[in-house]
Parts: sequence; structure tokens; C-alpha cells
Amino acid sequence: MTWSWDVFFSVIPLIFKGLWITVGLTLACYVFAAVFGFFWVFISRLPWRPVTWLFGWIAEFIRSTPPLVQLFFIYYAWPMMPVIGVSLNPFVAAILGLGMHFSTYMSEVYRSGIESVDKGQWEASTALNLSTRQKWTKIILPQAIPPTIPMLGNYLIIMFKEVPLASTIGVVAMLHIANDYGAQYYKFVEPLTVVALFFLLLSYPSALLINKLEKKYNRSFDKKTLA
Repeated sequence: MTWSWDVFFSVIPLIFKGLWITVGLTLACYVFAAVFGFFWVFISRLPWRPVTWLFGWIAEFIRSTPPLVQLFFIYYAWPMMPVIGVSLNPFVAAILGLGMHFSTYMSEVYRSGIESVDKGQWEASTALNLSTRQKWTKIILPQAIPPTIPMLGNYLIIMFKEVPLASTIGVVAMLHIANDYGAQYYKFVEPLTVVALFFLLLSYPSALLINKLEKKYNRSFDKKTLA
């Protein structure tokens, strides 16, 4: 099997179409995970021990299970379940599977940010007689979220690299297109190389940006500490 530059360049436009599906799916999964991550945080702070224990166990189970297994369960097994079973298209199943999986990790990021808020801020919000919504939206979250931005950005990059798993349930993104091309023409090296290069071209600059944000935050944090 020899390398063919003709195949390499001819397959680029084909896989480029799948790039937008990959990026779109990544963003959709990330938004789902970012929003649903707050659900796990607030559930864990409820005063009802049985509820927090149950949902804590569910979150740990999701974290400890491979995302590929979760995708297969949602797409293939869930429709067969009585009463609650429902069929989903591959794109929606991928959002639910990957989004739910990473939401459990992002909840831990949120939790660390919330716990980093000084105890005096909690006491001050109570002394000011703020409502629960005002306390969280005006006092706690504005201080808890900024320190977590670098880590949240890292999860975006990780999710981008995990999205190809969705090709196993039929999402026609870059990897799916490359595999189809290889199966049709028995040329796998060139299309898969193009896929790898596209991932590198997007993920590496993103990683540099996240590192820059992290250093910027650390410098600002050090200045505040010294002050």
C-alpha cells in the first residue's frame, strides 16, 4: 500500500464538510454539559441526604462508565426499554451521551470554584438578606466561575477529541466520512491522516489559547493576593 498525494488532496474537501458537523456537535455537547453541570452541583448542595446520595452515586456511575458504552446504550438500548424508551437520531443521542458524561466532570470544576469563594462572602450575602437567586447570581457565581475558565476550556478540547466516538452510532462527521471513503476505495491512510491534521489544526491553537488564559488569570490572582 503506497501513499498517494492525489488521494490525500482529493479527500480534503470531502472531509472538510464533516469538520463542521464535528465542530457543531462539539459545541452542542459542550453547552449541554456546561448547563447540566450546574444540576449536579445544586443537587449535591440540597439538605436531603438520600437525594444527594442517590444523585451522587448516579454521577459517579456516569463518570466511571466509558462514554462509548453510554452512547451505545442511549442509541441502541434505550429505545427498547418499556414505557420510557424512545428512539433518538444519532446527533441527539450523541449530545445526550457525551453531554451527560462530561457534565459530571464539569460539575466538579464548578464545585471547586464555588468552594473557593471566601466564607465571608457567604456570610455577607446572608447578612444582606439576599434571596437565594440574588446570592448565587450576584455574589457567588461571579466569583466562582472566572477561576474555572481555564479548566472548562480544557474540557472543551477534550470533548472535541472525544466527539469522533459519535461516528459509531452513525453521526456523519469527519471520522465517519474517512472510514466510508476507506471502505469504498480501500484507502484508509490518506483520509485518516487528513482527519488527524484537522483535529491538530483546531485543538493545538485552542490549547495555546487556554494556556494563555490560565497564565493571565494566575497573574491577576497573584496581584490580588499581593494587594
